[in-house]
Amino acid sequence: MPGKVAGVELELFDSGKGDPLLWLHGAQGFDPRHEVSGLLAARYRLVAPSHPGFGRSSLPDWLDSVDDISYVYLELLDQLKLDQVHLVGCSIGGWVAAEMATKAPQRIRRLVMAGPVGVKLGAVDKLDIPDVFAMPQDAVDRLMFHDAAAMKMDPSRMSDDELAIRVRNRETLALLSWEPWMHNPKLKHRLHRATMPALLIRGESDGLVSAEYLQGYARLLPNARTLNIPKAGHAPQLEQPKAFVQAVFRFLGE
Repeated sequence: MPGKVAGVELELFDSGKGDPLLWLHGAQGFDPRHEVSGLLAARYRLVAPSHPGFGRSSLPDWLDSVDDISYVYLELLDQLKLDQVHLVGCSIGGWVAAEMATKAPQRIRRLVMAGPVGVKLGAVDKLDIPDVFAMPQDAVDRLMFHDAAAMKMDPSRMSDDELAIRVRNRETLALLSWEPWMHNPKLKHRLHRATMPALLIRGESDGLVSAEYLQGYARLLPNARTLNIPKAGHAPQLEQPKAFVQAVFRFLGE
């Protein structure tokens, strides 16, 4: 915990050596015990904050959008004296990463977004991203994961603290993404500023971010390409951590 960053008490994981890599988690939050964390920290300095309102990070009254979070993380880079970083964001973390990339493209060497949301590409009367708050959790899990049974969380094995964090994460996700649903109408008009090399990753079984949505997202960036990871859904970093990290390493090492 580096103390307050832009008025936010920010929970921060900082481990490993090498070029700095800023990791922006998805709706599940960040857990340093996940395999992907160790794999990344073995080659890079992994800087992984919990978003405001997620994990044990505070949520000030004035912060109510993903765009707000992007400014917090730019100030975090200033505080850590990191002039440039590789930036990897998953799902809503990919949205935060995209906002950052439009504001300070010179700070980002390479950009990776896995299952990113944040732009509106389809018809105005149809959701691009399914409403996960309007369906039972089992249905959400089937959209989220290639193997929903293997990834299902068992609340009986979780501590009260872990359960409280999961509920808080869900509440904050609703606050940040509800209206307009899962996007910032202004973002797609700014993405031309994100000129760094970019890789957009999708798990082939992702039921939330379609292949068409990912391709449309990539076309808004000047220097982007896409990659599919087999046997993975919306969180390939969790279902296929080795394949995910190998793809990230190849791209960042180019």
